[in-house]
Amino acid sequence: MLKQRSYFRAALLGVLLLSAQQLIAKTEQSFDPAPRDESGRFDNTAGELERGSRGVQLAFFLRRFATIFRSADGAPERMANNGNLLRENNTTPTITWIGHATLLVQMDGVNFLTDPIWSNTPSPIPFIGPSRWVEPGVELADLPAIDFVVISHNHYDHLDLPTLRELAQLNTETEFFVPMGNADLLQKNGISRVREMNWGDSINVKGTMVHCLPTQHWSKRSLNDTRKSLWSSWAITGPQKRFYFAGDTGYFDGFKDIGDKFGPFDLAAVPVGAYEPRAMMKATHMNPEEAVQSALDVRATTAVAMHYGTFDLSDEPLSEPPLRFKAAAEKTSLGSWVLAIGETRSF
Repeated sequence: MLKQRSYFRAALLGVLLLSAQQLIAKTEQSFDPAPRDESGRFDNTAGELERGSRGVQLAFFLRRFATIFRSADGAPERMANNGNLLRENNTTPTITWIGHATLLVQMDGVNFLTDPIWSNTPSPIPFIGPSRWVEPGVELADLPAIDFVVISHNHYDHLDLPTLRELAQLNTETEFFVPMGNADLLQKNGISRVREMNWGDSINVKGTMVHCLPTQHWSKRSLNDTRKSLWSSWAITGPQKRFYFAGDTGYFDGFKDIGDKFGPFDLAAVPVGAYEPRAMMKATHMNPEEAVQSALDVRATTAVAMHYGTFDLSDEPLSEPPLRFKAAAEKTSLGSWVLAIGETRSF
């Protein structure tokens, strides 16, 4: 009788453990792969996005040629950071703003970079591209050993081949995670440790999970490759900390799904710049108020502003995005960080 009871208890415990595992899996269930249109090109969940009339676009690009006359007043401050504390840090979760959408994150025993760009001009033709207003916050050679890099999409200010090549040379163990359709570009440039991921894919790096997640944007690096490669956001979830990188995106309902399935997050990095003119930018770039809402949607405790002030990419004043971001966040329960370039903060 005692043996039967022991067997019953063991069987019941096994059922409970299996149910718990299934519950955890359901909590972090994957998203469907990214949709494609009839031609096989990647698409957004909302379908084709509005990016303004040809007249709006032409006027915008003509204004871009005049940026050489634009003042740097209002650009972010830069804080000296020689990387010493970053290289010595093995325990404290930190984030360092390198500039634009480039962040160095240290958490749960891993060091990783988001959309790293150290180049001065993100353009296929450097001498006519947007200039960098502020130097990177940390020199490449001063970084700690990087375990992995996540890339949101292939636009030149987010996928910077000169920087990626140098990172691969600095540490041959660094892994590069890219959305579908981008691996070939890196491999042709001598970067071999590349993994393509679709929305819903996950990979374990030293006990920390890297999740490729939806976003609302597009891709293009040449005249005929529009939407041939995918775009994404990323969640990095460790035993102690959870971090969300929104990449480059317009506001969309997918943030709520991400929050439901992967939240809450200790920290979310959200883009707050490149939103004017709205007729052209609204579908693919959030304004500061939308950025605050996106962080609330993903259930972040704190949001850090990025993707503004480093390069002259759009029409809004350089100083406007962080001010509007802070003002919008103050009306909510969200913690809001506006870092100096080069500043490190623990979370």
